[in-house]
Amino acid sequence: MYWCLLEKDGCSKLTQQQKVLRPVIRLLKKYKLVIIGDREFHSIELGNWLHKQNIGFVLRQKKDTTFQEKRQKFQPLSNIEIYPGVRQFYTNVKVTQKRGFGRFNLGVYWKRKYRGKQEKSAWYLLTNLPDLNTALKIYAQRFGIEAMFKDCKTGGYNLESSQASPDRLVRLIFLIALAMTSAWLQGQKIKLQRQQSYVCRSQAQGKTEKRHSNFWIGLYGFNWIVAWHECQAWVEELVASIRNKQAYYQRGLRAMELIPVVSLSQ
Repeated sequence: MYWCLLEKDGCSKLTQQQKVLRPVIRLLKKYKLVIIGDREFHSIELGNWLHKQNIGFVLRQKKDTTFQEKRQKFQPLSNIEIYPGVRQFYTNVKVTQKRGFGRFNLGVYWKRKYRGKQEKSAWYLLTNLPDLNTALKIYAQRFGIEAMFKDCKTGGYNLESSQASPDRLVRLIFLIALAMTSAWLQGQKIKLQRQQSYVCRSQAQGKTEKRHSNFWIGLYGFNWIVAWHECQAWVEELVASIRNKQAYYQRGLRAMELIPVVSLSQ
């Protein structure tokens, strides 16, 4: 929806975070919003700013951030005794020793080991939401953005290798945003038509989860058709010599007709 380019490495400042959030908040003002942020957006000032606008938030904190319960001393989050499988929720706590900030809720959660995989660290979540389950459910959705990062990089458009200037990079990101949306919609359409088996193997052997996203199916559905035209004569010659495969070949041709090829010109 909206992005800003920073001229430096490292964490962004509150003013830069507000700059990227204001247009989106205005655009979605008719909806009830909850802002999710990882440790890049751990800013207590950001949480306070969002709360004053009646916007929900769940912001992951660094473990060296200090907090204070009522009538207790400030201590770092790392002092909380936590291990895999345990969750805790602190209400009305003060985070950081800076003045001028209200009290919010603090959720602490370390996901238990699942299928041999163990999270390396716990989640420390600052939020103005009323309970831990809601905060965890909403924050878990943040990891959906990791798939988009991969699609923009090695899993799709290889943006990090462009080495473009800032002006050209903005144009590339805009084109990628359009192309990603088109590929995702095309992939969804292919799946609704039950043609994805011609594009990819939808599940890996021994696993139940889906192997490829709508984006991947849409992107490689296009590549499949383009590649087929390059070797059409060879394929038809091969299929002609194997009669029992001809019915499957006709089904594949039918699938291609259902997957429209969209070309973009400059």
